Amino acid sequence: MRLTLVYSVIMCVFLIVLIVVVRISMQWSMSSEQERELSDAAAGIAEAQAFKIQHPNATIDENRYYRNTNDRLFFYIFDEYGQLVEFVRASFRVEPFIVDFMTPEHLTNGATKVFSYQNETGRMTNIMMTSKKILAGDVEQTVYVGKDVTALYSGLQKFTFLLTALGILALAISTAIGYTMAGWAMIPLKEAYEKQKQFAADASHELRTPLAVVLTSTELLLSDPSIQNPLLREVINDVKDEVKKMSKLVGDLLFVARSDNDALKLKLQKIDLGRLLEQNVRMMTPLAEKKGVTLLGVGFRKMNITGDEEKIKQLILIFVDNAIKYTARGGSVWVNLESAAENQAIFSVQDSGIGIAPEDQDKIFERFYRVDKARSREMGGNGLGLSIATEILRLHKGKISVESELGVGTKFTVELQRQLN
Repeated sequence: MRLTLVYSVIMCVFLIVLIVVVRISMQWSMSSEQERELSDAAAGIAEAQAFKIQHPNATIDENRYYRNTNDRLFFYIFDEYGQLVEFVRASFRVEPFIVDFMTPEHLTNGATKVFSYQNETGRMTNIMMTSKKILAGDVEQTVYVGKDVTALYSGLQKFTFLLTALGILALAISTAIGYTMAGWAMIPLKEAYEKQKQFAADASHELRTPLAVVLTSTELLLSDPSIQNPLLREVINDVKDEVKKMSKLVGDLLFVARSDNDALKLKLQKIDLGRLLEQNVRMMTPLAEKKGVTLLGVGFRKMNITGDEEKIKQLILIFVDNAIKYTARGGSVWVNLESAAENQAIFSVQDSGIGIAPEDQDKIFERFYRVDKARSREMGGNGLGLSIATEILRLHKGKISVESELGVGTKFTVELQRQLN
């Protein structure tokens, strides 16, 4: 649907530009031809009138007043005092309207204009007029030549309507074809994506068992009193740490895979959010102290909500772990149970860490996105934590907001529904 929408917008813009260009081109072509006809007629009339002034006794062929004219052409000749000298009248419907425009103020010498007015029937009438000076010795006159071009403009308008209708029809057909073709193009992509999701789920699930075996083996080795070599024990500890990191990554990948397959289910029960926050602070305090960060809990009190206890624990852990991870030694992290309304519970996790740049704040919830990839690797980040938190909040119909300033710190505020249907 999104692909079809983009394609339709592009086609719509293209058709609009095409219709406008064709309309302007046709109007220019028709207008230039009518202007040429009026100019030729004005030149012919001016030439005949000048001859008549210079040879008053000569016989004038009235046809010399016209060149390629028809019954819609008319002209009026005025002397320098504004007196009417010669004319071929316009129709009685048009004449009252055009009289006001036969002045030098409205039509300068050689200029061509189109005047429009609404007649008594409500239809628009279009009159194209031009003027030309007649100089014959000391005599100066002006001829105004006009033509009713209503039929041409009406035909152009009908053509524009027809072109617009054809454009709409073409857009509808092309959209339908585009939707069908986009569907065909998406089939192999969808199949590949489904296989990728299934592979991620299967691989994550299969890796959990061998990782658990390796982790258990390292713990057994560390508890073996016969292993006293400091270097060997350090190597075993390093292996244990790396296995824990890999186990966390595999767990996160499995969570994401299940989320993509809509396999995540909530085990709803009444839980005390204040107790979970306090429990998390107590559990994470040794890690914070090891790094030299002060972890503080604020405003903890009993606050019952309906949710999945394990996923809410995971949600809190993600934010607190990130806050400690990105706060330098000597900094502080605050976990605050802020407020509660009838249908809403709010808690926040704030740190005095490195902060997040404004351009990155909308991207940090994307999978595998890391603001500083080098530092994230050093700290053990994989770019999945906040995307998992977002998914947990989606399942709980919650919301999240972030406030951050580089070098000052970051605050994540979480809103949870107190009662889930």
